[in-house]
Amino acid sequence: MDELRTKYLSRIVDASDEAALEDVRLAAIGKKGEVALAMRELGRMTPERRQTEGPRLNALKDEITSAIAARRAAFEDAALEERLRSEWLDVTLPGRRRGTAPGSVHPVSQVWEEATAIFADMGFGVAEGPQVESDWYNFDALNIPDHHPARGEMDTFYMHRADGDARPPHVLRTHTSPVQIHAMQQQGAPLRIICPGRVYRADYDQTHTPMFHQVEGLALDRHISMANLKWVLEEFFTAYFCTRVKTRFRASHFPFTEPSAEVDIQCRWDGGTVKVGEGDDWLEVLGSGMVHPSVLTAGGIDPDAWQGFAFGMGIDRIAMLKYGIPDLRAFFDSDLRWLRHYGFAPLAVPTLRAGI
Repeated sequence: MDELRTKYLSRIVDASDEAALEDVRLAAIGKKGEVALAMRELGRMTPERRQTEGPRLNALKDEITSAIAARRAAFEDAALEERLRSEWLDVTLPGRRRGTAPGSVHPVSQVWEEATAIFADMGFGVAEGPQVESDWYNFDALNIPDHHPARGEMDTFYMHRADGDARPPHVLRTHTSPVQIHAMQQQGAPLRIICPGRVYRADYDQTHTPMFHQVEGLALDRHISMANLKWVLEEFFTAYFCTRVKTRFRASHFPFTEPSAEVDIQCRWDGGTVKVGEGDDWLEVLGSGMVHPSVLTAGGIDPDAWQGFAFGMGIDRIAMLKYGIPDLRAFFDSDLRWLRHYGFAPLAVPTLRAGI
């Protein structure tokens, strides 16, 4: 057995590839291998000798098997090293165009950056929050009563709850207004922020999708009024549409603002398209108002000392208005032809200096 051990361990070490290693395996422990044939001889031995030789043969077989496995693993490691060496790629190198169209920025991302740049110039910071919100942050803290239609399952996506769970359900946020509550609790007043982000509602047609994008604004101080709100919105629309835009405020009702107003912008309809900033027509674009005292209280702000305004508009919708995109659903179709037509150059970062 010592001769078999020395013989086959040496051949395993000398094997140049996996094919040669397989030949060694067959010669040693295959059905007709030398070790296998030796094990068959155990039946002809006396019981006393079988007790001695049997364990020795099994140990020899295990040793050869382990040596073959180790050698095979070494071949696999060497093959992997060679592949890594030959297929190595520096992912930090700049991309190379090979006859394909360059990538482009989605209109939603572009308008998101445009709005951020404009409001930043007016002193608004950016606040973000979770997309899965508690029932309290999404509704109660915003003064939305239990009987309000927005709380129905026909309008809101509720998260699944385990049987017997008595806690209020979580929801996919229906607006970015909960971010305002988080910001008030964390930063206090005075405060001036916008809250861009994804929101979710159970609606789907040419101008509505189950997931869309909003940007909301909040400004808190001691002497803020509706006049400040009107100035901020007119300055935003003028910078965004690159033309002086008149606004019209119409009395409305929102649970989280009082007084509340829907805001229209001046426009003209021309062959099925909208020309903003000219004409005698009006187009509703957002809701706004003075923050309700109950909402300030929920955010930890004293309504007797502070007041402010809030507004909210759809990023997708103002993108459609500015860039002439007719159907909101196309934003989410992942159609490369559409994106190449409406997309923006990746390096064309919007700034007030260079142009929005």
